Amino acid sequence: MRILFITPPTPSVVKEVLGSGGPPLGLAYLAATAREEGWEPGIIDALTEGLSLRELERRISGFDPDVVGITATTSMMPDVYEVAKIVKGVNEGALVLLGGPHATFMAHEILRECPHVDLVVRGEGEETLREILGKLEKGHSFRDVLGVTYREGGLIKDNPPRPLIRDLDALPHPEYDLLPMEKYVVNGVRFGAVMTSRGCPYNCVFCSSSLQFGKGWRSHSVDRVIDELKILSEEFGVKEVEFLDDTFTLNPKRVEEISKRVVEEKLDISWSASSRVNTFNYQIGCSMRRAGAHTVYFGIESGSDRTLKFIEKGISRMQSMEAVKAAKRAGLRVLGSFVMGFPYETEDEIRETISFANRVGVDLAQFTIATPYPGTRLWEIALEKNLLLTRNWRKFTTVDVVMKNIYLTPQMIKKLFLWAYLTFYLHPRRVIEDVIRNRGFILRRAIPAAFKFVKRSILSLWE
Repeated sequence: MRILFITPPTPSVVKEVLGSGGPPLGLAYLAATAREEGWEPGIIDALTEGLSLRELERRISGFDPDVVGITATTSMMPDVYEVAKIVKGVNEGALVLLGGPHATFMAHEILRECPHVDLVVRGEGEETLREILGKLEKGHSFRDVLGVTYREGGLIKDNPPRPLIRDLDALPHPEYDLLPMEKYVVNGVRFGAVMTSRGCPYNCVFCSSSLQFGKGWRSHSVDRVIDELKILSEEFGVKEVEFLDDTFTLNPKRVEEISKRVVEEKLDISWSASSRVNTFNYQIGCSMRRAGAHTVYFGIESGSDRTLKFIEKGISRMQSMEAVKAAKRAGLRVLGSFVMGFPYETEDEIRETISFANRVGVDLAQFTIATPYPGTRLWEIALEKNLLLTRNWRKFTTVDVVMKNIYLTPQMIKKLFLWAYLTFYLHPRRVIEDVIRNRGFILRRAIPAAFKFVKRSILSLWE
């Protein structure tokens, strides 16, 4: 039997800026599970391939699937519904599954709104998919499958959640061969992604990761990580890797061991990873740099102590400054993430964040607008306080204002958002560095593309 996994075509600021999105690693894991069960899997990354809905329909028809699994973030949901409709038009009898973070927390709404989705998979999907495929082959119902939401007799029912996978090494290697690996290119270099751990013990108000993958941190063994890096490097010519872990540096000894093995195996890769400023130090930075790391991402989020307390980030501004200094001393570039527009932030506090982004020492800054994604505590606050401005999921992009601020209008938040990017990237020192190090990439491509996206969202405020 045949199963097809799809990432829908959708607008993407990341693709506009970089020219390519990242590989849908979750679908590659699911495809590996299906193949292990004897099914014939396929993957269509319609986002990366730039497929139109008509082209996607032809690809689906050509594959002729018995089951279709679709994944999506919140802003992609309108496109998910279109894809599900296309699938049913191609083969009315195909079973349509939907998974991902939005589906995990909005399963009932999805099944009410979209008759073309048959089953929602909540949380981690591999073992749930394995059981679904087994039931389907035997003609059994899904009533006792853990981790799914489905319709029965006009009602929508939630089965109990599935326990998290304890031994991640038991999962088969992602099926990279089913992805258009030649299309994942950044700055002319083939790009790949690896997730070495799941789960997050922290409690940030705007993040759903710990709710979807648990607060208990689980990791692949070092050997497994090295195996995946070898596959990407030796079989697919990948030279640039991003570790997608929420906090790659949560276990310092493990980071040092992975870094040591990358050097010992002489893997020809450069890479980046995400960290927290309270789990990073100079020694870790040096180990990463020796192994080919060039950039570390820090979620600094705010320059306001009051805002840091509200979002329960669990860090201080001093910790951010010390971590950035340690990373730079180790020879790493630093990308800092900053969020503005939380419900109780004042203009002065947002300006504190903009100022801190310029003082903390990061090489690159990513500014986003606070977005209450379903499943997060920020979402619960927005519902409780009637702060949502829209439920048009397409606007949940982190560059659109979708939540009220009690002090500032959406237009004012947008102006501050633009001001943040202008003051950071048009600083004379950074302009010169960009020209020397990146051949003006930020000025030529990143800023124009980002401003184009932001301009569209600003104009939408008056629609």
